[in-house]
Amino acid sequence: MAGLAAAWDVATRAGAPLSGCLRDLAAAFRELGQLHRDLTVALTGPRATARLVMVLPLVALLFGSLMGFDTLRTLFLTGPGVACLAAGCLLMLGAARWNRHLVAAAGRQGPAPGLELDLTAIGMAGGGSLDRARANARRSAERFGLRATGATDSADVVIDRVLDLSSRAGVPAGELLRSEAAQARRDARTAGHQRAETLAVTLMIPLGVCVLPAFMLVGVAPLLLSVLAATLGNVE
Repeated sequence: MAGLAAAWDVATRAGAPLSGCLRDLAAAFRELGQLHRDLTVALTGPRATARLVMVLPLVALLFGSLMGFDTLRTLFLTGPGVACLAAGCLLMLGAARWNRHLVAAAGRQGPAPGLELDLTAIGMAGGGSLDRARANARRSAERFGLRATGATDSADVVIDRVLDLSSRAGVPAGELLRSEAAQARRDARTAGHQRAETLAVTLMIPLGVCVLPAFMLVGVAPLLLSVLAATLGNVE
């Protein structure tokens, strides 16, 4: 909705025909929607892995109880068991926060890749000057939260390159801007898949640092303590 409002604002300022602008913008929005869906699908596997490994300590605790050892009493009613439980809970809390941070970082991207290029093309469709079209696109993008106020981002570099190519080759700048916007969305989609593939590997770090030690403390240590207590009781 912010992108639609920004496009409407630019078209109104530039006097561009709204019907053609909205038709072009609809195609851009379809690409952006596909980008978000592709990223969600790519992150599904790593998210499921993160949730699965978080239940490993509970599985170990249940497994010990099914084997006939009094692991629950050892874990909750003895000093060493309580210490293991507290340390395991702290490790699992750290692993949960670490996993959430990794997943959020992998899913993070700009609000609308390439949209400012589309806004600039819309501004140029009104027949105004290039500088005015750029200023209108920047102002509307900042107004509706599509870029930070006063910031210089990659869109400025791309627009400079496109306008330079347009002036040298005699190619309409609007078409070049729309083509670059579509390429920016394809690049964002590829980068999202790469981050998802990398996430599947980086999730192994909190697994090894936090989850496996918690597995040992909550699942294995009470089992060993129960075996040791039962052995000492039989000896006595």
